[in-house]
Order: sequence, then C-alpha cells, then structure tokens
Amino acid sequence: MSASAAAEATPSTDDVLLGRKVHVKVPATSANLGPGFDTLGLALAQYDEVEVEVVDSGLEIEVHGVGEGEVPLDASHLVVRAMAHTFARFGRELPPIRLVAHNSIPHGRGLGSSGAAIVAGVMAAKGLLAPEVEISPDGLLEVATELEGHPDNVAPALFGGLTIAWVTPEGPRHKKLMVHRGVSPLVLVPEHEMSTALARSLQPQSVPHEDAVFNVSRSALLVAALIQSPELLLAATEDKLHQSYRAEAMPETDRLIRRLREAGHPAVVSGAGPSILVLASDPSERADATSLVEETADTAWQALPLAVDFLGATVTPVDGD
Repeated sequence: MSASAAAEATPSTDDVLLGRKVHVKVPATSANLGPGFDTLGLALAQYDEVEVEVVDSGLEIEVHGVGEGEVPLDASHLVVRAMAHTFARFGRELPPIRLVAHNSIPHGRGLGSSGAAIVAGVMAAKGLLAPEVEISPDGLLEVATELEGHPDNVAPALFGGLTIAWVTPEGPRHKKLMVHRGVSPLVLVPEHEMSTALARSLQPQSVPHEDAVFNVSRSALLVAALIQSPELLLAATEDKLHQSYRAEAMPETDRLIRRLREAGHPAVVSGAGPSILVLASDPSERADATSLVEETADTAWQALPLAVDFLGATVTPVDGD
C-alpha cells in the first residue's frame, strides 16, 4: 500500500471521536484558607457541569445559570480553550464540538470559577481522548496549572478534599487530605465581584521575616485543625501575608471578617475575594455566623452552607441518543 493510500485509510482524530459524548462535574474551591497563600485549597459542594459531544462540524456552546448571556460563546470560552490546550499537549487538534454548560459557581467572587472552567475543559478532553490517550493525575494537574498559573485552586477542583499544592522542577504536585467531619464550611457571597489580578497587584514583593514565620506556623496548624482538631481553627486561620494588603480593595469584606473573628468565628477571605469563608467547627456555629452577618452587614450577602466535596472533578461517558 502506498503512503498516500495508507494515509487515506487511517481515520482522522475527528472521525475516531465523532459521536463521543462526556459529562463533567467540577466543584467550587476556596484557596488560601487564611495563612496557606497559594498553597492550600478546599473543594466545596457547589458545582459547574458541562456536557461535551464531538459533532460533524462547527462549535456550538450553550450556557445556563451563572454567566448566561455574559460569557463568550466562541473559541475564547474558557472551557473550550482548556480543551484545545489539552488536546494540543497530546498532539491532537480539538474536533468540532457541542458544549452545554450548567453553572452554579459564582463568577469573580473567590470561589474558583475560572479554575473550575479550566478543570472542566481538561477533564472533558481526558474523557474524549480515552482510551487512546491516558492522562495521569499529575498530568491533569500540570495541564490545568499551565492555564491557571498556580495550582492552589485547580488541585482541589481536580481531586477534592483539602489539598496542599507545590511546584517542583518536574511540575506541580499535590497531596489530598480528608477533612474532619466536624468542619462545617460557610461561604458568604456579596453581590459585587473582585478581580483576581487586582487583588494580586496589591500584594507586596517582600514581607517581614516575622510575618513569614507567623504564617508558616499558622499554615502547619491549619492542616492539623482541618484534619484532626477543628477547635483550633480560629487560631489556625490567622494570616499576615495577604489579607491585610488586599483589605483596601474590599472594605466590606474586611469589616465583616473582623466582626466574625471578634465573635469567635474562623473567617477568612475566600481566594482573592470578595467572598468570605467561615470554617465553622459545627453547624450551630455556622448558623450563628450567618445571623451575625444578616444583622451587621451594610450590603446583601448570600449565605451558602456547603459541605466539603471529597470526590473532586468527575468525567463520565454519555451514551448516544
């Protein structure tokens, strides 16, 4: 058989994948958790879901829920960009697809919406490429981190639970830990958004040595508090590295965190903000924190009592109609 005939006989990637369909579910995340700046992250039981099908031609996108009528419906859509990047990393070209997204993670609120979109795209690509291409957990984290820039949000979105993320010369790595069953997260979400880029721009290039030591001790304590000793969460969530520098950009968030902590609630900025994460040690404390915010906040805040997600992102094949 000639080379040209062999090429004609070999099915293209599009032909092989045509008709494949996957469903992806990705949890919200809260990064930093107070002292664990760019290192610690927690997966929360609030989800974005996407369904992706390989079709004959074109690109069709539907978005329902959060972001409907706001996010782009073309190749610049973050899920599509993440899929295309993942396909390219494994020497493939993204085929024509139909994507339907059902979003519930608030955008621009510090709950990992961009990380969730990236993870959704990476997982959708993994599902469509299997079994021809197998992507390891480290490979998933590496590809997602390339797009996100740092692994503290994408690690818990991928793997669930409490994650410690770090970067090595060989790429990003993570360790997943199970959270004590007494920990009862509460997320307080304001109506206004916060730019992650703006929040990071307020961060100094260097900090005092004593502040760095302070955060090392609190980060170590926080891991122990979350997995074993929830009664230590108030002390363990103290921070001197990032929250005070960003406070001027979100004064209402800062004021509420101070009031919550003065009342004994372990409250921190969720990710880059402006949402607040309260790591309550039981459901009654979570209810008390919600009441305090309702009584003292100057603006509207949505209270979301959320469980910890222990599973992380999932991708499952969908049988054709």
